[in-house]
Amino acid sequence: MAETDAALRTLAHNVRTARTRAGLSLDELGRRSKVSKGALVALEKAQGNPNFATLVRLADTLGVSVSALMEGRSEGRVRVVSEERVAPLWTGELGSEARLILTTRGPAPAEVWRWRLRPGEEYPSHPHQAGVVETVSVTAGRMILVVDGAEYPVGTGETATFDGDAPHAYRGAGTEPCHLIMTVHLPPGPASAA
Repeated sequence: MAETDAALRTLAHNVRTARTRAGLSLDELGRRSKVSKGALVALEKAQGNPNFATLVRLADTLGVSVSALMEGRSEGRVRVVSEERVAPLWTGELGSEARLILTTRGPAPAEVWRWRLRPGEEYPSHPHQAGVVETVSVTAGRMILVVDGAEYPVGTGETATFDGDAPHAYRGAGTEPCHLIMTVHLPPGPASAA
């Protein structure tokens, strides 16, 4: 429980800092991100339990990575992230999950995600900010990548990349779970270093 409270305090601090840096009021951040002002007030007070979609909308609106909203201060030059520190940010009803492993630092950071998609389960994502590029590399199984309504099968050993500013979704295909590594490349800019 203490770990969850600490994570919420870190998230609250990082959202408030990024919002202030961007010069946005709570009302304006809410309007742009389509997150209610009440939810934002609670979040900045380290209360509530924001879902994955909310975190993505806030990160996109603020021009930062999801992990920039969630991570504490850097612990040094090299970061080693242990498996037990990486909780799922999304869990599907059939047991699919997405875990944000880490985000690289610098003017154009990249998020590294580990996904498991159960056959038939889908995660729909809203379009990201312009300049975001996603890459998915399937390490086991098969998936269907849906970008702007078109379906692209991606199997073991295959990699696909696309501009993330279009509606997109990831769906497990076949009879076995699909395992994949996703990178989300954020556009360079002063806000992405938050």
